[in-house]
This record gives sequence, structure tokens and C-alpha cells, in this order.
Amino acid sequence: MPKNARVTLYYGPYESNGVVGHRSFRLQGLQSALRARGHRCVMEETREWNMVELVVNGEVVFSCDIKQLQFGGDGKLDPVCSEAVTAVDNAY
Repeated sequence: MPKNARVTLYYGPYESNGVVGHRSFRLQGLQSALRARGHRCVMEETREWNMVELVVNGEVVFSCDIKQLQFGGDGKLDPVCSEAVTAVDNAY
């Protein structure tokens, strides 16, 4: 995938401390890792609980449970972030 790809990051609500809502704190590392590789991130909320999907050129290239991502940080030490960035880099 060429650099500067447009990556749409779909994320759903999840429960934290008894409150359900759309939160992007767990997505900060993923966004940072994608930006470091030169990609542009567009975030979109969905109604699917606990879900994260990365879409490039209309194709889902990666998906996971949002709770698998580490809270905050830059994504460098998060293995799920590394897997997601690799999937975006290998997308066509």
C-alpha cells in the first residue's frame, strides 16, 4: 500500500466501569502508529459493540475487539497495533 493511504477506523461502544459508550482512548496508540507510517485516519462510530475495523479502499483489512488494544500510549509496544499496521501496509 502506498503511503498516505486513507484508513477508515470504525469503532463501536464498549463497557468501562459500568458505563457503555464510544471511547477513543484505546485507539490512540493505533492512530499514532498509523500516522507514523504516513497513513491518514478517519474515525467513524458504529453500533457494533466492542468492535474495531480498519477499512482501506472499501475493504476490511483488520478487525479486533477494542478491549484487546492497550489503553493510551503510542502503540509501539502493543502487538495488536503492530498487526493492524502491517495489515494496512499489505492492503491493495
